[in-house]
Amino acid sequence: MIIYSGTLADFESDVDSGLLAGKLSAAVYEKMGRTTPHSEFFSWQNSLNHMYIVLGRSNVPKDAGIAVEYNIPYTGKRVDMIVAGTDDEGVGSAVVIELKQWTAVESVVEKDGIVKTVLGGSMDETTHPSFQAWSYVQVINDYNVCVQDGLLRLRPCAYLHNYDIGDRDPLTDPAYNFYMAEAPLFGIHDKNNLRKFIQTYIRHGDSKNVIEMIDGGRLRPSKSLQDCIVSLVNGNQEFVMIDGQKVVFEEILEQAEKSRTDSFKRVIIVEGGPGTGKSVLAINLLTRLTESGNLAAYVTKNGAPRNVYYRKLSEGKNRLSRSVTSIKNMFKGSGAFISSGKNDFDVLLVDESHRLVEKSGMFKNNGENQIKEIIGASKLSVFFIDESQRVTLDDIGTIDNIKNFARSCGARVKKMGLDSQFICDGSDGYVAWVDDVLEIRETANFDTVDDFKYEIELFDNPNDLRHSIKEKNLAANRSRMVAGYCWDWKSDKKDDSEYHDVRIPDFKFGMSWNLGSTSTWAIDEASIGEIGCIHTCQGLEFDYVGVIIGDDLVYRDGRVVTDRTKRARTDQSLRGLRQKYPDPEEQEKVADRIIRNTYRTLMTRGMKGCYVYCTDGPLQEHLRIRINRFKKNKMN
Repeated sequence: MIIYSGTLADFESDVDSGLLAGKLSAAVYEKMGRTTPHSEFFSWQNSLNHMYIVLGRSNVPKDAGIAVEYNIPYTGKRVDMIVAGTDDEGVGSAVVIELKQWTAVESVVEKDGIVKTVLGGSMDETTHPSFQAWSYVQVINDYNVCVQDGLLRLRPCAYLHNYDIGDRDPLTDPAYNFYMAEAPLFGIHDKNNLRKFIQTYIRHGDSKNVIEMIDGGRLRPSKSLQDCIVSLVNGNQEFVMIDGQKVVFEEILEQAEKSRTDSFKRVIIVEGGPGTGKSVLAINLLTRLTESGNLAAYVTKNGAPRNVYYRKLSEGKNRLSRSVTSIKNMFKGSGAFISSGKNDFDVLLVDESHRLVEKSGMFKNNGENQIKEIIGASKLSVFFIDESQRVTLDDIGTIDNIKNFARSCGARVKKMGLDSQFICDGSDGYVAWVDDVLEIRETANFDTVDDFKYEIELFDNPNDLRHSIKEKNLAANRSRMVAGYCWDWKSDKKDDSEYHDVRIPDFKFGMSWNLGSTSTWAIDEASIGEIGCIHTCQGLEFDYVGVIIGDDLVYRDGRVVTDRTKRARTDQSLRGLRQKYPDPEEQEKVADRIIRNTYRTLMTRGMKGCYVYCTDGPLQEHLRIRINRFKKNKMN
């Protein structure tokens, strides 16, 4: 999605008449469902007026294409400005410009691609402008077929129109040479140099519809972590980190190095919602830290992602060239540190930290507390967390709990955040919509999206839903059916595919829960005939996910409400609720949150689409209204 596009002549006319910022603001409201803050409005006026001066005195053709605020595919990030046309060879060409209003910068040479500038009123770390422009183009290159086929060439640069780049400037420290070579940097006195740069690559107008190639061209399928795990662990760069991801990555590497050379114990808490790249970061860090001599491990409470990653790494023609024992030691359950000594590990990377529990073992009677044990066993422990994905009564993984245990161990604590979306087609709007529809939280853009190529469909028949997911799965075995835990999982039938646990009699629909004979349901080809639950899919991602919402979530008297009595008897998520919370009101509050979080997690497992069927008729109709309204806003 592009907020504003036109020719250079259109752009100049809109700036001349003082209309451009207003048009951008109106387009943001129409396409994204939000009003524009004054700070963003004035930044457009300021930055785009500077670009007006640069382009107005250039030899760039008036029929060159201009795009402002282009949403990068599969992410929640936007490119500030693109100038497009053809180069001397007649090939489609686009200059991607990152615009900054910075006036003060400090170098951070001990971290790759990181600087400090004023953010939110104080000096804080962020990515170097050249790194940011370069990384954005790398992500576009990964997905745009026109670029991959040689029909389009992208050239990044950064323009700091308020910043005077002086001699021995922090921004031009040799530590940033690679990124500045890939994405040149221009300051307040470099307008002419920026003109020359743009003119070099935009020799003719946009007759080849380069803007359309960028915005509407065919995209290569997005990557999933489970498909790239072998390449990642072998040290290949499958995912380019952008913005906050890069800042978090470099901070963890620095703190790991400090922890090896001093006596301080450290804890880093990384908070991020669905699809913000927590797992990708953890695996990237596991690789880098291991290569640099750290004893590091990837930790999860849920065995599903560990089992999938382990099988990908140890089986098949692309298996990792390490021993089975070595591979297993890289991936550990959260209960593996009961007997660990103090600081046995250099770094423990704890994914899905919201799922940590107090006691370990099948009978929950081993150890003292998983958070405490992990912190004790490592010099540096990193907790990746999303509190809105706590889905059982036993889940104790909260930011406050981690902080309290860290302080009791004398650890230095740092909290960081991630905000970029890499699932749900990079749509922050879809995730916000799910939160609003499930009444987890009210959101300002609950019926619009920022770049809605994501598919959300409601099915009136669960058999049709299953058929559609099976069709989607034919492409790459990356689509699955899941359901709320409202049907008993029969232990004596756990390996019988002929027995259907999940039944909807009105439609003669039946499917087996994921069979007990496999621990890698998410990637087994036969799994398309089985239905998974929260415990088999949390922490993993698919292209398309089909979600059956059971009777524990219904619509009554104009509200979405939960009914914990409809959960299966075999479900352990709410076991012990009355003992733990004697107050009936507190019981209902806790159960309500767990049920809503469960469906939020299920409905955000799909990277391309989510298909839904509700067993409750009124909820089905409510979702129909909301989805239709959503699609109507998408088309406008």
